Formats: sequence, structure tokens, C-alpha cells
Amino acid sequence: MNKYTLHYIPLSIMAVFAMPGVQASGYHFGTQSVSAQSTANSSAAEASDASTLFYNPAGLTKLDGHEVSASINFVAPSVKYSEANAIYNGGTEVTTSSRSGKITQDIVFAPHLYGAYKVNEDITAGLGVYVPFGSETEYDRDSALRYNLNKTELTSIAVEPVLAYKLNEKHSIAVGAIAQHSSAGLRKYADWGASARPNIDTNGLGILDGHAEVKGKDWGFGYHLAWMWDINENTRVGINYRSHIKHNLKGNADWTADGVVAKQIYAQTIGQTIENGGTGYVPHEKASLKITTPESLSVHGLHRISSKWNVFGDVTWTRHSRFNRAELKFENPKRTLSGQQSNQTVILPNWRNTYKVALGASYQVNDPLQVRFGVAYDQSPVRKAQERLVTMPDSNRIWYSVGAKYNLNKKHAFNIAYSHIHIQNANAIVSGQPSNAAVTTVDSNVSSFARYKSRANILGLQYNYKF
Repeated sequence: MNKYTLHYIPLSIMAVFAMPGVQASGYHFGTQSVSAQSTANSSAAEASDASTLFYNPAGLTKLDGHEVSASINFVAPSVKYSEANAIYNGGTEVTTSSRSGKITQDIVFAPHLYGAYKVNEDITAGLGVYVPFGSETEYDRDSALRYNLNKTELTSIAVEPVLAYKLNEKHSIAVGAIAQHSSAGLRKYADWGASARPNIDTNGLGILDGHAEVKGKDWGFGYHLAWMWDINENTRVGINYRSHIKHNLKGNADWTADGVVAKQIYAQTIGQTIENGGTGYVPHEKASLKITTPESLSVHGLHRISSKWNVFGDVTWTRHSRFNRAELKFENPKRTLSGQQSNQTVILPNWRNTYKVALGASYQVNDPLQVRFGVAYDQSPVRKAQERLVTMPDSNRIWYSVGAKYNLNKKHAFNIAYSHIHIQNANAIVSGQPSNAAVTTVDSNVSSFARYKSRANILGLQYNYKF
């Protein structure tokens, strides 16, 4: 490769599929029901409307009749970074004019739709269409962190048919099949001449940069099991299990040179296959990503203190440690810094299993109006700053939620909810040879650091119709 050594950081595999909105730890969207959101998602045992399909579908047997619930969440996320810097393995600092900024949109939204159909007194069929994952983040193009990641976008939509069966007056069970479609993309920068930068790139704008646009999509499938037990007329408990889902996102990777110098180098020595004398970073090639999303197990309860007061509780365990390997494979092998060839990048995250604990309550003000509130602690799967990637500045968070339900009449009801999510400040310290990366793959020796301040606000609206 002559003097132009190709510096390339792994394509931040977690960010392709797992980059979160800041609503929930790990890479979950965080809320799929406005009635549940108003209690910080503590009210899974309540089964107040058709959206119980997501949190505990056995609750469908508790509904009076046929019902449809439609909701939308407006999310205002804020993830800001500061004091960003990156250093090549030789000690040269990555040139930049941007060391801070905001990487999230001002407003994003997610719709959810659920339906319940009473087949008979014992069997209820349901169908849910909801957003389990969804996010878009973008750094400045000249950010010091551009070689880690510059932009991510993800949209996942799940379609879930469910059958719920009432065993007797106290026990109900349910089973669901989950079909999940995900489409993802990212923009990733590479430095095609770090050794020459002190002499050539005097304006600090990365004139030897190139970038890749990677897009992929896939269907994945899983299942859903639930049980609900009415201990007595005032107390109910439930268990909900959602399986893991395997994804193999397939798509394309397109490499583009930025700036006049980079375009000349790319055309001459880089943008060809190895067999043709290049380095394997061709303008257009196929790419695929394998990843497994984690299963979760929830235990929740409801207790009626009086005719006006209900209290709720939920503990959810998520097997985030299942996300222990992610592989990105390119169609063409690429020449690495060590002179070897590789067509894949592998990330081995050291994630831990997590718990989310939520408590909430509702108060019936009068016949049509009920007020609701809750608080939750959501643990992050990231253990420490040295294992936190700049592509995923995840941290522990606390939910504060309030809301209300208004029954217009016997057929029509409305829910509204507001949540503020406080997220613990976090640092990301990424080593040039991180312990969680496979060093034999397409890789580079760039170490990065940044500080993150994050928060989110969510407004939810829901309409319930009984027929």
C-alpha cells in the first residue's frame, strides 16, 4: 500500500443493529404502550387494554370484549458529547475541528397498534404491530470520533399474533409468535493516509478520508410466553417471557473517497480488489451482519388497595450477555495493517445481564378519570468506561412517569403519559487494541475518549376502542 497505510476502525457492529434511542438500557426502545408508560412500565399485571399483548398477553383474557389500542410515542432524546479526542497508535492526534456536539435528532416518534378478539369466554386472539427498536444518531463529519462511527440508523417493526386461554377463573396463559423486520444503516469514516497527515492534511479537515455507507435488512423470528394468576379479587401476579431473536442482516457497503487527494489515492491504490493490486475497499460490495437480540423474563404484580387505589410492580431480567459476539462480513477480503487479509470485523462485547425494577400506582379521581404515575431503575449492560463504545454511550437510568386515562364512554377511552428519563453521565475510553475486539480482523490502532451527557423526554398518546 506504499506509504498510504489504510487505517480502519471496526464498523461499530453494535451500532448497526444495537444503537439505542436513549429510552431504555441496552438497545430496546423502552415503551410499547402509553397506559404502561404512565406507570414507568410497572403495570403489566393490570391488563387494562389490548396493549397488554406486549407486556403479558395472558391479560387479553381479562378484557371485556373485542378491543383495539393505537398509540404513538413522541421522543425527545438528547445525547451530547464533549472533550472528544482520538489518537493513532503512533501517538499522532486525529485532526479535527469538532470535539463536541449532539448526536440525536430533536424529535422522533414510534407508533404501536394492538387488537384483541374474543373468540369465546375462554379464548382470546390478539395481534400486535409495534416498534421494539428504533434510533438514529449522527456525529459531525469532522468529529474527532469519526473513525469510530459517524452515523447510525435503525428501524425495527415486530408483528405478533397471540392466542390467550383462560384455564379457569384464576389462571390464564398465552403464546405468541414474533416476526421482526429490521433495517439498519451506518456511515463510517476511514483514514487512508494517517502516516502522511502531518505533512499533507494541514487544514485538519481529513482530506485523506474515505467513508462507507452500509445498509442491511432482515427478518428474525421468536416466541412469547405468558401466565397470569388472580390470587384473589384484589391481587394478581404474572410472568412474561420473550425469546431471543437471531438476525442476519444482508445488504451492501459502498466506499467513497472524500476530497481531491483521497480520490486520487483511492483510484490508484485503494479502491480495487487485492487480486487487482488494491486493498479490497471497492466502491460497492455485499455485506452481512449476524447478531442475536436477548431474551427477557418479567415478574409483575397488581394489588387493589381500595376502590380508588391500585399499586403495581415489575422486575424484568434481560439476558444482555447473549450479545457476546457480532460479525460483520464483507464480500471482498481487505488488507489489514499487519499485512494479512480479512473479510470480517468481530466485536466481542463484555455485556452483563441486567435488571429493571419499576413501581407505580393509579388513582381513580372520578368515574371517567384516572391518574397514574411510576418510577423505575433501569440498569445498563455496560460495566465500565473502558468497555463503553462511543457508538453506544449507554449508562444506568431512572424513569419518572405520570399520566392519565379518561373514559369518554363505554366504547372510547384515551391515555396520555409523560416520562422524563434521567441518564447517568458517562465516559467512553476506547483502546486502540480493545480487549473486546478480535485483533486479527479488519481493524486499526486508534484510541478514543469522550464524555457523554444524556437524557430523554417521552410524550405518549393512546386511543382505545371497544366493540
